[in-house]
Amino acid sequence: MKQDNAIEIHNLNVCVDDQRILKNINLQIPSHKITVLLGPSGCGKTTLLRSLNRLTDLYKELKVTGQIFIDGEDILKPRNDIYEIRQKMGLLSQKPYPLPLSIYKNVTYGIKLKGVKDKKLLDYNVEKRLQEVGLWDEVKDRLHSSPDTLSIGQQQRLCLARGLAVKPRLILADEPTSALDPHSSKTIEDLFKKLKDQYTIVVVTHILRQAKRLADHAVFMHFGEVIEQGSPDEMFSNPQSPELKKYLIDGN
Repeated sequence: MKQDNAIEIHNLNVCVDDQRILKNINLQIPSHKITVLLGPSGCGKTTLLRSLNRLTDLYKELKVTGQIFIDGEDILKPRNDIYEIRQKMGLLSQKPYPLPLSIYKNVTYGIKLKGVKDKKLLDYNVEKRLQEVGLWDEVKDRLHSSPDTLSIGQQQRLCLARGLAVKPRLILADEPTSALDPHSSKTIEDLFKKLKDQYTIVVVTHILRQAKRLADHAVFMHFGEVIEQGSPDEMFSNPQSPELKKYLIDGN
């Protein structure tokens, strides 16, 4: 595995019975970059993202084969500790899902699971992570309030702060702005651009404009296959496949 790749995927297949959802995926995801998984709805983007933290394990009907190397280790080996794998990754869903706890306890939830109990250390982490996502000044006077008092955009940033608190290597984001207004969407995109210096970020989107704004590395998927991957400038200005050419025409 090359040092400049955070993830390497070899011959990944995901099937339900005789239906192949992902077909022989071979992919390199570079470190400290924003990789965008792009393609039409139903092309396998979310399934690929879920494979990276083994959320596919939650679906017993799925058969997963192949290799996914993170930190030089194949995470698909059965003996691996799934909890430890997921601790390496912060996850943002399409819709924010704050825990039914206070803002403070949302951020400290994962740290406490790791055994941290020191109040000063917990306080430090809450402030640091909320500052990282630009939320500290907005909530510092109501840390013990419910996240229900926050806007949906603020809730998404809180979920990001909760994920960052466990010091992940990766941020996985599945259509993270689809439920947000344009201002909140821009805030999340700007955060990703800032955070990539510290984290490797993988974003699923079907919005071509967003991919063009965010991607350092682009991956175009179609019917469960990776059709093209590489520099977004090159892919979007000079597509090699008829599938991507059509997608770019339809998306503009």
